[in-house]
Amino acid sequence: MPKAKYSGGNNLDKFFLDVEEVNSDLKELDRLCHSLQVSHDKSKTLHNAKEVKELKDKMDSDVSKALKTAKRVKGNLQALDRSNEVNRSLPESGPGSSSDRQRMAVVNGLRKKLKDAMDHFMRVRETISTDYRDTIHRLYFTVTGENPDEDTVDHLISTGESETFLQKAIQEQGRGRILDTINEIQERHDAVKDIEKSLNELHQVFLDMAVLVQSQGEQLDTIEDSLKRTNTIIRSGADQLVKARFYQKNTRKWTCYAVLILIIIVVLVVLFTVKPWENNNGGGGGSNRQATPVQAQPPPSQARRLLR
Repeated sequence: MPKAKYSGGNNLDKFFLDVEEVNSDLKELDRLCHSLQVSHDKSKTLHNAKEVKELKDKMDSDVSKALKTAKRVKGNLQALDRSNEVNRSLPESGPGSSSDRQRMAVVNGLRKKLKDAMDHFMRVRETISTDYRDTIHRLYFTVTGENPDEDTVDHLISTGESETFLQKAIQEQGRGRILDTINEIQERHDAVKDIEKSLNELHQVFLDMAVLVQSQGEQLDTIEDSLKRTNTIIRSGADQLVKARFYQKNTRKWTCYAVLILIIIVVLVVLFTVKPWENNNGGGGGSNRQATPVQAQPPPSQARRLLR
């Protein structure tokens, strides 16, 4: 059962503890894979059935541990995915938020490490499978004295008739060096067959996780692409907003200029229509002064009579 629990919410401390646990398991997978490779290389130099069997037991143990660790990694990654889903339902932590991007980037990094470990195991598996074919080839040659073609080797492996060849060789060959060789081949055959079976089971677990890695990786790529498009749109919108503000300021400025010019024109029209300066000049000489009436002078004769 996976130890990682829901680390929903913004509890990044719990989240990174779960991440560290997965990292530790991934390192253990690398160690087991390296140990399996070393053991397999060593098996090529052994020619004693007992030593081959002891090494086979060690390789079986490594593959069994790797299988358990891989299943635990798978469960923990799925638990981290569920915790990320819970986190996205919280305010300010939805898809595309900084918190969501951080968590997804970390989990995606774990998946990349897992993929590297899977590829490493697959290379070791292919090497062991190739050497298994060589063992069957040696067995066939020991029993029949003939070199089998590829189809014959494939048939022996797929049908399990290599077991029959082993029993036949043990029955027909006498004791001594040849029997020791047969026993050595049998141990190698049993070792590789059991390890191949465990590796196939491990391979199936890896295939299941490969689908998980691919789907989540595509989801992250989709989110990243959406974020890039969103950022592009936001930047474009910001640029358009800056331009709009610039045009708005220019429009206001020119509107003010136009209003000011219009006011000046209106004032000038009024001034030239009323012509207040002409009224001021004419009134200065006598517009405000009243004319004094001139009395008529009496005729001279009347004046003389009056003097008398």
